[in-house]
Amino acid sequence: MPTPNKAASVAELKDAFQSSNAAVLTEYRGLTVAQLKTLRRSLGENAQYAVVKNTLTKIAANQAGITALDDHFAGPTAVAFITGDPVESAKALRDFAKENPNLIIKAGVLDGKALSADDLKKLADLESREVLLSKLAGAFKGKQSQAAQLFQALPSKLVRTVDALRAKQAEQGGAE
Repeated sequence: MPTPNKAASVAELKDAFQSSNAAVLTEYRGLTVAQLKTLRRSLGENAQYAVVKNTLTKIAANQAGITALDDHFAGPTAVAFITGDPVESAKALRDFAKENPNLIIKAGVLDGKALSADDLKKLADLESREVLLSKLAGAFKGKQSQAAQLFQALPSKLVRTVDALRAKQAEQGGAE
């Protein structure tokens, strides 16, 4: 029989899974409270890092429709619920894990799709959404300027060709 506290915890975790873009499971064994506080700060405002109970979190994830993480609920587990840019949060977790090898990234889920630890490392290697969008905008702008130059070159080439034909006719007409 679940207690009201456990039922409330499951409901809260289920809401966190449903309202987040991504969730990353980590093992935090050996980290101090100060290190966990530093990790929470480094994740920023778009992510919440919570130490969770495995059984309750597994139940909540299953209720939210996430079954891919079932095998990873073992040992001391914490979840980073990401509501903002998943790339930024993945970078923050990767960087923190480099400095603190006790943090182990187990697995994650992004928009309902399971991610392995290697997939999360690849995600962390991506540039942020803003950088990718600005690169895309720059590429579009470059293509537009190339098209504009092409459209300007066609009439000027036509004018030069017509002028050359007139000059040739004038030479031929003057030579007769």
